[in-house]
Amino acid sequence: MDVTATTSVTTTTSASGSASSQSDYQTFLKMLTTQLQYQDPTSPMDSSDFAVQLATFSGVEQQTVTNQTLAEISAKLDALGLNDLSPWVGTEVEVDGPVAVNGQPVILRPEIDASADSAVLVVRYAAGATVARQALDVTADEFYWQPVDATGAALTAGTYAVSAESYQGDTLLGTGAVRHSATVAEARNDAQGVTLVLDDGQEVAAQSVTAPRS
Repeated sequence: MDVTATTSVTTTTSASGSASSQSDYQTFLKMLTTQLQYQDPTSPMDSSDFAVQLATFSGVEQQTVTNQTLAEISAKLDALGLNDLSPWVGTEVEVDGPVAVNGQPVILRPEIDASADSAVLVVRYAAGATVARQALDVTADEFYWQPVDATGAALTAGTYAVSAESYQGDTLLGTGAVRHSATVAEARNDAQGVTLVLDDGQEVAAQSVTAPRS
């Protein structure tokens, strides 16, 4: 029997098997066992060649175990990520961002400068054009907003940007954010981080949530 030829085939196969899956590992094991079974007793394999094959066999086995371990770790990390997202779903949150208008009143929480003696709610289309300006009570933490335009007509359904301008006399002190409440319908982890889908259909970054609400 030509032991040299068998050795060459086995070495080539085991080299590729070291980077393969469990099936390649089993194939390598069968080939090594077959080689030993049919080895010519009068011309045994050189001990150094045999040592190389055993070392390759060990490498294949270790690679297989490593792949299995990495797969288990990946599965646990995926499960951990889902566990981190699940508490968001069904939670009412305060969001600093656009407001979805659907004909119903919205409770807004404007950020007004503490030294302001007047404030104005500014409503804009997504493109930036101003839709309406409405006076705010600087002493109130919440504002019950009925979405209407400058003429008093109801705003069409859609998403609007809102902000609060703070004034002292005629001097503009600054523009603050306006928060509103919404319920989280879905949470997902994407390239931008955690994205929350609200019950009004909007998608906001988790970073825009200022506080959970009971």
